[in-house]
Amino acid sequence: MRNIILLFVSMLTVAVYGQNFQGKATYKTHRNMDIKVSSGDNAPNSDIQKKLHERMKKMFQKTYTLAFNKSVSTYTQNKELEPEVNSGGVQIMMFGNGGGNDVLYKDVLHKEYINKTEISGKRFLIEDTLPETPWEMTSETKKIGNYTCYKATRSREEEQRSFTMTDGEQEESTKTVTITTEAWYTPQIPVSNGPGMYWGLPGLILEIHEGKQTIVCTEIVLNPSEKIEIKKPRKGKKVSQEKFDKIMEEKTEEMMERFKNNRKTKGNGESISIEIRG
Repeated sequence: MRNIILLFVSMLTVAVYGQNFQGKATYKTHRNMDIKVSSGDNAPNSDIQKKLHERMKKMFQKTYTLAFNKSVSTYTQNKELEPEVNSGGVQIMMFGNGGGNDVLYKDVLHKEYINKTEISGKRFLIEDTLPETPWEMTSETKKIGNYTCYKATRSREEEQRSFTMTDGEQEESTKTVTITTEAWYTPQIPVSNGPGMYWGLPGLILEIHEGKQTIVCTEIVLNPSEKIEIKKPRKGKKVSQEKFDKIMEEKTEEMMERFKNNRKTKGNGESISIEIRG
């Protein structure tokens, strides 16, 4: 009798997650912020610094939708009211982030992706191979909504560059850091996919912790009555990820140079600008 029950469950799973299987998952992002503002006579007062912290925090609180089937997906930012980013002489510049116009298309079957994004109004299509960083599987579990999730981790080394501006003089430093990622996935939704560039586990990834960033799934709809169309983004200049990274680096340096020149021209009364690379 037990074998018959197991066979029935197996056949039911095949029926539910067959070729026409589709779904949508909503994710919310959050990032802990450490903001350091230079001290001195021209530094923002504590009230302005507090407002700056809150607004930067809100800038990283986004909502995304992952539309998926067994092999492909699109990941897009939901339309939301953008928070104010300029107050009290403190300006925040978002750079390298197309926001609600970005589309990340992943094909986990053929291990490739297309990322449509914008820099300074110019549209790019980044076409490349999905990075494969091995996951370390564990037996640790927890519930996320109605789904039983398993924990997996991985780590990689990454070179990080930082820029600081003191009295109009730019200082740059580079260091190698170890990035650890903690993922929670559910085999109850057997697709090797997840938010952003996360993938490669035997189930949909519902939660990510990486550095100071957290991504959590808040809603899942499986096989909706209205068919989901998952289309490749088409319009934009085609580049590899390596080429796009070089373009981003050049644009960042141009922006820092402009900021440096503005500081020298306007003197100590110039507002403080904080650059955030998306």
